[in-house]
Amino acid sequence: MPNPAASTGPRGSRASVGWRHVGLGLVVLMVTATTACFGGATGDVPGKIDVVASTNVWGSVAAAVGGRRVAVLSIIHDPGQDPHSYEASSRTLLTVKNADLLIENGGGYDDFMGRMISSADASAPVLDAVEISGRVAPPGGELNEHVWYDLPTVSAVADAIAERLSALAPRHADEFAANAARFDQGVARLEAAVHREAGVAAQAGVAVTEPVPLYLLEAMGLRNLTPPEFSSAVEEGGDVSPRVLAETLDLFESQQVALLVYNEQTSGPVTEEVKAAAEDAGVPVVPVTETLPAETSYLTWMEHNIHAISSALAR
Repeated sequence: MPNPAASTGPRGSRASVGWRHVGLGLVVLMVTATTACFGGATGDVPGKIDVVASTNVWGSVAAAVGGRRVAVLSIIHDPGQDPHSYEASSRTLLTVKNADLLIENGGGYDDFMGRMISSADASAPVLDAVEISGRVAPPGGELNEHVWYDLPTVSAVADAIAERLSALAPRHADEFAANAARFDQGVARLEAAVHREAGVAAQAGVAVTEPVPLYLLEAMGLRNLTPPEFSSAVEEGGDVSPRVLAETLDLFESQQVALLVYNEQTSGPVTEEVKAAAEDAGVPVVPVTETLPAETSYLTWMEHNIHAISSALAR
């Protein structure tokens, strides 16, 4: 979610991570020299299993599956943190080094995790949500890496977490399986609500500032009419051409879309102009985020998102 008002530099596949090579070398030395440990439960050794997730979205899923048997640390947990420019501290590197299970989103969203795993010489198994999803880039297009808005993927990741935790603590395998089944039931209820909405939406048009929620919107039967050049430029932190901006603004003025879904963790002059145009035209604006609000579970958060979109469509 780079800020369109300020470039973050070139991206690899999606992210641009601000690692300083000299500083990184010092950090690695500090990790090697430090003897403190995050936890250290492996196999059936008594104690909690230490799980490190790149964001609190996947951290929430891991906590739901692991329950009382896990200690979960989410590296990106504040809406003000940008996973695309995250810089690791020596303490975070040590946490990764000593983790029993690592969870990353993948797809270029959180490349800092791969760098940290390599730098800390971490040996824990790594779950990659994009790989688990099976999602790939469409022909001639780019992969939408925001797979936590894809409900089937979230269930698949929960099941993969249960499998990994069971390998680490076999005596609690039944508990992990039961927790995952309960979580999957919650996701299934969300999917039922999405499918009901898909029967009502009737392929209504929608605009987005970024492709963050597209998996959910498409599952709800909505058609994304946003010019690809617009959402791509905002996501990349690049400039939006006057022609593309005019095309985007016309979506609201001509009432082509039923709502605007706005990533409120990204703000800048262009996105604010688009939001204002939607409001002026009486088009509902639904804010979404890339991370969970504080003290909120994944299921509660996604239920709120679905309800907010449904309510906007009803208006």
